Amino acid sequence: MQLGPYQLRNNVFVAPMAGVTDRPFRQLCKELGAGYAVSEMAASNPRVWASEKTARRINHDGEMEPKAVQIAGADPVLLAEAAKFNVDRGAQIIDINMGCPVKKVCNNWCGSALLRDEVLVATLLEAVVSAVNVPVTLKFRTGWDRQHRNALTIAHIAEQSGIAMLTLHGRTRADGYSGHAEYDTIAAVKAASRIPVVANGDIDSPHKAKCVLQLTGADAVMIGRAAQGRPWIFREIDYFLRTGELLPAPNISEVRALMDAHLRAHYAFYGDYLGVRTARKHIGWYVRDLPGGEEFRQHMNRIEDCDAQLAAVDAFFESQLLLGERLQYAPAAEKLAA
Repeated sequence: MQLGPYQLRNNVFVAPMAGVTDRPFRQLCKELGAGYAVSEMAASNPRVWASEKTARRINHDGEMEPKAVQIAGADPVLLAEAAKFNVDRGAQIIDINMGCPVKKVCNNWCGSALLRDEVLVATLLEAVVSAVNVPVTLKFRTGWDRQHRNALTIAHIAEQSGIAMLTLHGRTRADGYSGHAEYDTIAAVKAASRIPVVANGDIDSPHKAKCVLQLTGADAVMIGRAAQGRPWIFREIDYFLRTGELLPAPNISEVRALMDAHLRAHYAFYGDYLGVRTARKHIGWYVRDLPGGEEFRQHMNRIEDCDAQLAAVDAFFESQLLLGERLQYAPAAEKLAA
């Protein structure tokens, strides 16, 4: 798939997720088959650009190209300046967030709140596209609520503004993450667009990815929550789309090594104090649905030392080897009951 001057490896992408898709996680997903990844959302307010939190969010040192930064804001001048600021620091693609449903973002008229003002949407997109010489993409939702769906209008505005690619999460802002994604809306946007369209929402398996591509005609799929604790989902989906065959569950020894590398990169990125604490959610995602995973998660959350955390994770996966060479996920019925 082509995005501006960049030939992407495949059409299976990592969704930007605040507090999740930091540089170590994005890089791991790319190494495990993701064709493209976007950073966590960075604010357009210049007063926070020098903050440690924002600096980490836009840090792409050593990351596999292309390097994409997502920005959010409601002021055209500030959003354009944020785009230039990030391009000057190595961003090769700028993504604009008009999809975040979180209240603290929408209350500032950012994220999906912008979908209520189509004139402002056009002004914002045109300002950013004219400010930088790299591809600018847009991530958005189907509308503010189910009575006010305007994805087709927003898509038309974006295309006219010079946006290079659309990513549509098939829910309204009011839906949050509940209910089911509207693949029919994504299909309508794709049919009306001349630029690439990426389908996002509820894609959690190779079969679902193939089904969504067929239903929508989209050029690519974007995976979010399903990649938490399962970064190898990208190679599983890519392999299935290319061959029609499913890969077996990963070897425990491989996951053990992946987690060790991920955690060490995570500690180096955040420092020991913050690193050991922010790693807990990743570890919890890795072990959920595995035998003894919940008990281990509770124990691990009390560990406050990086080396001890590494040793505990290693011991947990050593114990998993008693069950076989590959990960043994809980059956679907068992997960539902839980």
